[in-house]
Amino acid sequence: MATNNAPSHSGGLSTGGSVAIGIVVGFVILSLLVMAVWFVQKKTKKDKGSRGGYAAPSPFTSSHNSGTLFLRPQSPANFVGSGSGSDFVYSPSEPGGVSSSRSWFTYEELIQATDGFSAQNLLGEGGFGCVYKGLLIDGREVAVKQLKVGGGQGEREFRAEVEIISRVHHRHLVSLVGYCISEHQRLLVYDYVPNNTLHYHLHGENRPVLDWSTRVKVAAGAARGIAYLHEDCHPRIIHRDIKSSNILLDLNYEARVSDFGLAKLALDSNTHVTTRVMGTFGYMAPEYATSGKLTEKSDVYSFGVVLLELITGRKPVDASQPIGDESLVEWVSHVFPSTLLSLLSIIYRIFSLLKGTFMYCKTTKSCFHHLKILKT
Repeated sequence: MATNNAPSHSGGLSTGGSVAIGIVVGFVILSLLVMAVWFVQKKTKKDKGSRGGYAAPSPFTSSHNSGTLFLRPQSPANFVGSGSGSDFVYSPSEPGGVSSSRSWFTYEELIQATDGFSAQNLLGEGGFGCVYKGLLIDGREVAVKQLKVGGGQGEREFRAEVEIISRVHHRHLVSLVGYCISEHQRLLVYDYVPNNTLHYHLHGENRPVLDWSTRVKVAAGAARGIAYLHEDCHPRIIHRDIKSSNILLDLNYEARVSDFGLAKLALDSNTHVTTRVMGTFGYMAPEYATSGKLTEKSDVYSFGVVLLELITGRKPVDASQPIGDESLVEWVSHVFPSTLLSLLSIIYRIFSLLKGTFMYCKTTKSCFHHLKILKT
């Protein structure tokens, strides 16, 4: 059985039978717990009666002021999100002193908050720009994402994030605090989540040890956040870049899914949306990477890879591994005994019968479907 100790580094796991059994049993337990949480959540929502989905218009309008284009809240209006454990009420405030409820900032204010975007405040760098820790004049800690200038990619990401994140508030999603467009500068201001990323805790040097209960807690929290995007947002939202480095942890190790720069709105009338392939190697569903067909299953596959990371402690792609085992999914397919694969198939069949748990009971199968391992 899997123990409560954190898994060793990538090279610490052998491919022996006992290790394989431990990995599979741990994966099954984690999957079952996530599915159980999801089932209870859906049942509770059903008992409370019909819920009101939201299709709030974007609560922002643009205006010009001193050469800077701000996105300013419409007035007066409240926008309420659907209830999935996190009702969102948007209450715009008038321009004035910086406060925690403000939704726009001047470029000068963000320069001051980040100490001139100093290297000491750099939290990380992604495909579209850098993220800096900032401190607003009211004492609130924030994360400021400075998008790369030049080209249309950064601007498209900014506009997509403003439109999407302005509507989405959930305890397991990183909230947008504010934003600014100033000439060629485009910045997004998020809540600061202080305990680094799941990727750091699994793969970083001198990382804190995650025990088993914490791993389950992180998996369940991330699952709730993704489910909210898929089921409680109208139009529904597909993240498109679910990975361990986009799952932030607070001081209580509650997971918060971040980085909606790659997210797209999928219209309910479409079975899939074909668009430019974006994401991270090792996490992308095979059919998405090859065809660009985008559905919620793309996120489900990526989340399944995150579950494998939680169980094995291995990176999704590790060039230091032997040839053929660089991919985590491929490696797992080699170490799983066929008898335990039959067990996974049985579990899939059982839980696929439970209404409301379809997305998560299908995680295991969707992760390995292209490898032709699981048959139903």
